[in-house]
Amino acid sequence: MGSAATAPPPSVSLTQEDLKRVAAHMGDAADASPPPTSGKLTQEDLKRVAAHRAVEFVEPGMALGLGTGSTAAHALDRLGDLLRAGALPGVAGVPTSLKTELHATRVGIPLLPLGGDRGPARIHLSIDGADEVDPHLNLVKGRGGSLLREKMIEGAGERFVVIVDESKLVPRLGCTGAVPVEVIPFGAPHTLGLIRKVFDGLPGFHARHRMVNKDAEEDTLFVTDNGNNIVEMFFEDGIHGDLKDISDQLLRITGVVEHGMFLGMATTVIIANKDGTITVMDKKN
Repeated sequence: MGSAATAPPPSVSLTQEDLKRVAAHMGDAADASPPPTSGKLTQEDLKRVAAHRAVEFVEPGMALGLGTGSTAAHALDRLGDLLRAGALPGVAGVPTSLKTELHATRVGIPLLPLGGDRGPARIHLSIDGADEVDPHLNLVKGRGGSLLREKMIEGAGERFVVIVDESKLVPRLGCTGAVPVEVIPFGAPHTLGLIRKVFDGLPGFHARHRMVNKDAEEDTLFVTDNGNNIVEMFFEDGIHGDLKDISDQLLRITGVVEHGMFLGMATTVIIANKDGTITVMDKKN
């Protein structure tokens, strides 16, 4: 890796609107304590095991892509512990969401923007979770709504380490839940119709806008950190066919910003198994 980075500038301040949006979706901070050494491990324990293993890849002076979600939160906590102990001098991170920005600030991780005069020349390593991982290390990400920034930052890095528990392994993408698509608010119902046409006639397929219910009032459209909406695609038996071709069809739709299929991006996947062991899968060249 390159030489240690110079001291990073302070993070960009959040507006009141940013803070309100994060508070609406943000839970309590993850427990940074180590997993138990005996007895049955919970899913949260497994996430922590995988996250701690991923942080072992971090070296002094690295610029990191900081992921979003419950699994990535354990990595943030671990990074904060190591930074406070002086073990990782010069390390700073680029957050993939407002939620991650707040969490990283809270645990003492210096932050950088993506690109520009103040950003890192390169991102050495990104660490994030995933909603699904197929046998080719393709991913579904973004069920929490942060897929656009995640794909921008993790796609800009030299290495992308994914941390999951074994429940996230699937035979094909789209088996266990929604595949999200970020769309602009203008004409969102029209864009939803065009997305449905891509899979016209496919048995068991349906798509809908993601909704949220705030304070038990009427449901409203989910809004991402970028001010966009999310369309959720559901498949009865996962996505069959050429994923790259399907990706291209979706991205050609005017109004679609990005989708949650991360194809060929993961370089390493760290899997925490139910028995507490770790499996590490590396992308084949």
